[in-house]
Amino acid sequence: MDSAAVCPTRSATTPSTTLRDAAVKSVSRRDAHARFRSVVLPHLDDAYALARYLTGSRADSEDVVQDACLRAFRAIDNFSDGNARAWMLTIVRNTTYSWLHKNRPAAVARVDDLEAVNRAQTFELETPESVLIAQDGEMLLERAIASLPAPLRETLVLREVQELSYRQIAEVTEVSVGTVMSRLARARGRVISIMTKDTPSRSKSTHQNRAHAEDLGRRGQAPYESAIA
Repeated sequence: MDSAAVCPTRSATTPSTTLRDAAVKSVSRRDAHARFRSVVLPHLDDAYALARYLTGSRADSEDVVQDACLRAFRAIDNFSDGNARAWMLTIVRNTTYSWLHKNRPAAVARVDDLEAVNRAQTFELETPESVLIAQDGEMLLERAIASLPAPLRETLVLREVQELSYRQIAEVTEVSVGTVMSRLARARGRVISIMTKDTPSRSKSTHQNRAHAEDLGRRGQAPYESAIA
């Protein structure tokens, strides 16, 4: 029998360019999914927490985080094995502001507008409904944080809730460490002012609120070096 008739040719045993490309893409997709699971998924709770504080809505934060996850997956190859949590929170923060600009542009205050917002914004905590809410110090604290302008709120949340260092916050928000410290001091001052506001109608809760405020103030006195690291 002719050997040529039974032996496959070289072209028959060599994958075509199309098959090779498909195999490479398949491997690349598997690698991307594995990398996404290891880099992004462990930080989903932090992502939801940040988005919820910035949007003020649980439902909206879910939409934001879903979009942020898509962005993270598309950009996963650009992650260079640094701080995965800070990288993911940066994407969530940017995605949130994109969502706010599109859906609630009035809620986004520019840095130049902060003083105007500070002068114009009032805190109506004296209605019967708000007094009832204020009985719970934790809820009042969350409400006080929610009342902050967006740049102050995100800085406080990244520091006090996410426990990022000043340097990491600067990287996430794309500002200097000095600006982070300034915003954090102003945010803490605003929250402490609200938490320690004394009225007879909620004298019992005022003691709890002062305790929350004093704890927040003590955190603001942490050594500079440890906060920067």
